[in-house]
Amino acid sequence: MSSTLNSPAGETTAMTAMMAQTKDLELVIRHVLAGLGHGIHAGRERGAGVEFSEYRAYAPGDEWRRVDWKLLARADRYFVREAERDSHVAVWLWLDATASMAEPSREIHGVDKLWFARTVLACVAAIAQRQGDAFGLVVCTDGKVEFTPASRGPRQLQRVLAALSKSQPLGSLPSADVLKANLHFARSPSMIFTASDFLDWPSPLSEALLRLRNMRHDVRLLTLRTQAEVDASFKSGAGYRDPEQSDGLHRMTNADREHYRQQSRAHFDGVTASCRQNNIVHYEARIEQPLSGVLRSWLQLAGARAK
Repeated sequence: MSSTLNSPAGETTAMTAMMAQTKDLELVIRHVLAGLGHGIHAGRERGAGVEFSEYRAYAPGDEWRRVDWKLLARADRYFVREAERDSHVAVWLWLDATASMAEPSREIHGVDKLWFARTVLACVAAIAQRQGDAFGLVVCTDGKVEFTPASRGPRQLQRVLAALSKSQPLGSLPSADVLKANLHFARSPSMIFTASDFLDWPSPLSEALLRLRNMRHDVRLLTLRTQAEVDASFKSGAGYRDPEQSDGLHRMTNADREHYRQQSRAHFDGVTASCRQNNIVHYEARIEQPLSGVLRSWLQLAGARAK
């Protein structure tokens, strides 16, 4: 076995490559969430800000700590306590499944931006289901918007995972008018977790997300890049074509690298500044990083934001 795979970083790379090959998304979720210890928001903990609202029948996947044991003794059935916030806060997962998300890692076989994005959003869905939140899915692909309406429970998780699994990187983003017309999904207060490469900013997607933030929704963005995009380690002379544009073939020369790095950094600094200005949580990651670490950092950053 090579020294690379014997190193901690090599072991992480090998594990990520193995996860990328499996068709069982639930198995990947269990691996990523093992020992994570973080929820989507602090409101699920007992204490201030969570008021009892109603009982509902226990469903597989509900947390045992929410079972009312006294009611079990009287009714001989399992019921869980719903918090007031459960009834009003929905979690929406927003996936960019346009053609640029097919960009692969040049270090980990089988891993591309779309795989990383849909896997991390699947983990957020699993956390939402465990917490009893209503959650739904928005997919932008090939100029269209596809919805999985928000609901609760294990069956909803299966619906969302199925929709994530079948998503393919196609075409470009929907137009600004199409996205604006579809923002009706977030009528009530919502948390919106969006995974994209945000290569276009401003864009119809960024305008829609800023509009949602101005409507006082809690918007949280994850920008995904490859290591090659970060350090411009593309092969010299190799040809590249923008999958969302028909403007010919581009070649990266050694002389182009520094200019590319400067332009790229300026673009993503602009994304960060726009998010900060609008009080939007923004975390930037490389798809070669351990997925569990990216998820943990994204959730911690969201939890630390000043309300």
